[in-house]
Amino acid sequence: MSETQSTKYIFITGGVLSSLGKGITAASIGTLLKSSGLRVGVLKLDPYINVDPGTMSPLEHGEVFVTKDGAETDLDLGHYERFLDTSLTKANNFTTGQIYKSVIEKERKGEYLGKTIQVVPHIVDEIKDRIKLAGEGKDILIVELGGTTGDIEGLPFLETFRQMKHELGRSNVMNIHVTLLPYIKAAGELKTKPTQHSVQELRRIGIAPHMLILRAEQPVPKELKRKIAYSCDVDLESVIEAIDAPTIYRVPINFLAQNILEPIAQQLRLGELAPKMDGWNSLVNRIISPSGEVKIAFVGKYLGLKESYKSLTEALIHAGAHLDKKVRIQWVDSEKIEEEGAEKLLSDVDGILVAGGFGRRGVEGKIEAIRYAREHRVPFLGICLGMQLSMIEYARNVLGYTDANSMEFDEKSRHPVVYLIDEFIDASGARQVRTTTSPLGGTMRLGEYRCEVKPGSRLEQAYGTHTIYERHRHRYEANPLYREELEKAGMEVTGESDGLIEAVEVRDHPWFLGVQFHPEFTSRLQHPNPAILSFVRASAEQKEG
Repeated sequence: MSETQSTKYIFITGGVLSSLGKGITAASIGTLLKSSGLRVGVLKLDPYINVDPGTMSPLEHGEVFVTKDGAETDLDLGHYERFLDTSLTKANNFTTGQIYKSVIEKERKGEYLGKTIQVVPHIVDEIKDRIKLAGEGKDILIVELGGTTGDIEGLPFLETFRQMKHELGRSNVMNIHVTLLPYIKAAGELKTKPTQHSVQELRRIGIAPHMLILRAEQPVPKELKRKIAYSCDVDLESVIEAIDAPTIYRVPINFLAQNILEPIAQQLRLGELAPKMDGWNSLVNRIISPSGEVKIAFVGKYLGLKESYKSLTEALIHAGAHLDKKVRIQWVDSEKIEEEGAEKLLSDVDGILVAGGFGRRGVEGKIEAIRYAREHRVPFLGICLGMQLSMIEYARNVLGYTDANSMEFDEKSRHPVVYLIDEFIDASGARQVRTTTSPLGGTMRLGEYRCEVKPGSRLEQAYGTHTIYERHRHRYEANPLYREELEKAGMEVTGESDGLIEAVEVRDHPWFLGVQFHPEFTSRLQHPNPAILSFVRASAEQKEG
């Protein structure tokens, strides 16, 4: 392959241990390149055998991020979208499970003409084809490999990276390795040996990194950077520190201050790069030093791992940055509300947010939180299950249907305010059939759907339009049989999608909105989601009186 290859590739790997911030590194470098005027794409490779993370526990894997075309993906895709202000698709994330599934299906169809199927070349070629597909129409494709160098699951992906350097030409491929520089308190020093060993493992596989990103808790002295550069055979200016930052959105600015783009531009022959980061810098300063504060009660059940609500917590930060407010999240375990009561846990907050989730554990506590928000006129936002529970709460405590419930929790409920529809049209326009016994994977309403907004509603005030597009991830729907009774009693349907209820509001309330979709999936630092921004603004106004 010639040196004039159109798409250039940056491969990002990690060493020593997981959760070092490879996703933030990829998103930050992508942000700087995009701000320099380049067309940037991103791709996350997940070495686990699962086909997708959709059926994995949030406590096991963190949040499942949903793309506009309905793919259930790794939470790093959320970081990519939020940093790069773009919408990705299923082509931007794939797993080992998907690769093997595709190769086996091709083998069954006879597409390999009876050959013995092997990791090299067949698995590697499938990975290669998907990487190149994701890079179409881009100047730069940033490819992040999940896991840690040396993991047995990651070896086919690393072999793919090695081969692509030869196929595409050296000036079209760059390898960046994110590694840990631990601080040993007893010795009072940063240790370089884990980084050296990680690079040695990478070189043993056949990949020599062009740049090292050093994750550390404190600044790395220049002499230590020089030691690492020499021992790992990397140019000194390509040894970049990534110390803990007050917000992840500061990381691109920290990288830029170390001239990270110079070695990248040199390796990939990009010419001089001059990113325009003034607007970004201004928002980051508001996150770090806001002029005010608003306290939001975040009522959920996966509070042991905040990563399971990553998109939502980031969306609150985006809204706060645009309002020049720090959004202080008060985490409230819904099961504790059941034990201690809503008054004790919610009396000092400016707004109440009830997030989505699956399963019946903690549901009654969420309903109590909604009742408290409605009766005490506290600004309220219910998302997905949060909207469904707001309808159940209203049916129980206003309509008088004390046994109102969701068929998800009580299949025999006499008043199923939330139910399971048998058929629906999915995001691609295909007809889907689902029942209570359908497999969890692939039977949800997933991806972007159009929503028609009622004129004069809070929803319309937030978005400023009558038609919006938002993403979904759920199996159960609001039951339209109760719509007339609810509306007569003061709960209005203000958003619809082909007859399905998408949003509800309480008429006699300062700010009460429940949405079936997940607004957090479309929130960006530069462009916060309108519903969440409006909710935080209403909460701030509530505080100010």
